[in-house]
Amino acid sequence: MRIADFGVEIWMNRWETRCRYNLAETCVDSVTVAELLRLAGMDEAALAAELAPMRLGYGAIEGSDRLRQAIAARYDTVSKDSVIVAHGAIGANHLVYEALVEPGDIVVSVVPTYQQHVAIPESLGAEVRQVRLAEADGWRLGLDELANAARGAKLVTITNPNNPTGSLLAPDDLARIAEIAERENAWILADEVYRGLDQDGPGTSPSFADLYPRTIAVGSMSKAFSLAGLRLGWVVAPPEILERVSRHRDYSVISVGMVDDLLATIALEHADAMLARNRAIVRRNLAILDGWVAEEPRISYVRPSAGTTALLRFDAPMSSEAFCTGLLEAEGVLFVPGSAFDTEGVVRIGYANETAVLTAGLERTSAYLATLGL
Repeated sequence: MRIADFGVEIWMNRWETRCRYNLAETCVDSVTVAELLRLAGMDEAALAAELAPMRLGYGAIEGSDRLRQAIAARYDTVSKDSVIVAHGAIGANHLVYEALVEPGDIVVSVVPTYQQHVAIPESLGAEVRQVRLAEADGWRLGLDELANAARGAKLVTITNPNNPTGSLLAPDDLARIAEIAERENAWILADEVYRGLDQDGPGTSPSFADLYPRTIAVGSMSKAFSLAGLRLGWVVAPPEILERVSRHRDYSVISVGMVDDLLATIALEHADAMLARNRAIVRRNLAILDGWVAEEPRISYVRPSAGTTALLRFDAPMSSEAFCTGLLEAEGVLFVPGSAFDTEGVVRIGYANETAVLTAGLERTSAYLATLGL
């Protein structure tokens, strides 16, 4: 199987351990085990009491009942029997495409997006129709364009909240997208790994899984829950999809680690505390980023509504990769070039890391911009 190079991951693999200020990271500032226990109201003795008698076999292949129940609680209409656990959202998405997409199928992907949602279906022989978010309209999705692209589609893929733009679909848009998919009897693959990090209101937007029965919703512990080190994600879907996913899973994942299963369960059983901590971080940090953009004459952006990322448009006569490489070499600050998302003239920033790192990284970016001249 031939597949395109994964631009973001190649860039991150090359640079993220060699920078001083990582403003490319997309997870909310990671928690330690000790901090997880504090947020959960537990101590080390309580965790040890659960770990010590644990037999480190494969465990429940689909994920423990306790974990799947905790995942199901993140939705309004989902039971644990509609959940299967995978190795991160990246593993969950991969399994869904392998299970569902065949040569000649039509897949609609809303872009810019995580490259999986274009490259994998293309590698499986699908016709991928890209519908581009409109920057001039605040990175809004053109629903009429989506409706036209979806004609004859088997699958419509949407990342909500969006990576890399930070845009968030309004409830009316969610309903219209469900109507479009229903007209075609198409599935929706809803990559919702940033769900729970809205900038306004209660902080958690609706899931497609609660709106449209032919939804395959993917989530993870990495972004909104600050636990990327667990490498744990999930698929929420009807039985026919979970059966297909399980068939492919037998050839690759088998099961996640039992310790990871337990720590994820503890976090999800105390999701309110975890998300309160993380919403405070993204809201505080976005205010800092907003102020910085307002003071930088060569930087503009559409203020993100959710998630942990935004696209910064820069005014300089160079490619996005040249801008990022020059910034790295001069100041040690890491962004992701927009070319990794097939979008030039912009860079992606991840603003949910430690506030001190964000502030210092933005200061160093200003110093670099000053060397470019006006």
